Amino acid sequence: MTDVTQLGKNGKFFVIAGPCVIEGTDFLLKAAQTIKGIADEFGVSLVFKSSYDKANRTSVKGFRGPGLKKGLADLALIKKKFNIPVLTDIHEIDEVKPASKVADVLQIPAFLSRQTSLLLEAAKHGKVVNVKKAQFMAPWEMANVVDKMKSAGRPNIWLTERGTVFGYNNLVVDFRGIPEMQKTGCPVIFDGTHSVQQPAAKGTSSGGTREHVPVLTRAAVAAGVDGLFLEVHPDPPNAKSDAATQITFETFRQILKDSLAIRKALKK
Repeated sequence: MTDVTQLGKNGKFFVIAGPCVIEGTDFLLKAAQTIKGIADEFGVSLVFKSSYDKANRTSVKGFRGPGLKKGLADLALIKKKFNIPVLTDIHEIDEVKPASKVADVLQIPAFLSRQTSLLLEAAKHGKVVNVKKAQFMAPWEMANVVDKMKSAGRPNIWLTERGTVFGYNNLVVDFRGIPEMQKTGCPVIFDGTHSVQQPAAKGTSSGGTREHVPVLTRAAVAAGVDGLFLEVHPDPPNAKSDAATQITFETFRQILKDSLAIRKALKK
């Protein structure tokens, strides 16, 4: 299995990919098999992601997932069957310990990236922690997040750019944020799918412009990002979460192809 602590270091480009939320065991198995096959096709290290609980849905009626126990069991199955590391979101302090027994990477959602107690607890369990930059934070503010976590030990930390609030129901990406966050010494990831999100734009759910995902990911790779984060679904328009922003398997394949071509060109 890939050593996640080495990803993003010494030019080791990687991708975090998977469906937004677990929509069932069989669904997850099929998605993981296809996504792993595509990553292997290009020789790109994969961290498979999916959430057991989407705790910040726009509406109370939004599908949240199978919950902690069942969701972690599904992720453990993926990890064992396909021999790939897995990532999942954590939202509460009491989720950290059970999640760390399964997940190779613990993810702090953007809305929680300033929650000191959650950051400190996540840093204590010896796992890589991926912190998504909040939509309301400047890139250089992430240095404070890193300092908080390092105060709890010497954790492996990743930082993820996912867009910044731009008026109501819209996000914009400032690619200067990538080198700014890299000043912390942490690998920096670009979240291509959440960066095109239009939060709560549909009233009871978020909208988005998935057609712009390839453009933004190409720009991020050209800007020198260490890895990509992409939510991938077999049928994005009918996904139970983030239906407007998840991408197809074929788009995922094309993004990896383009990303490697850009990185090769930059080396020249």
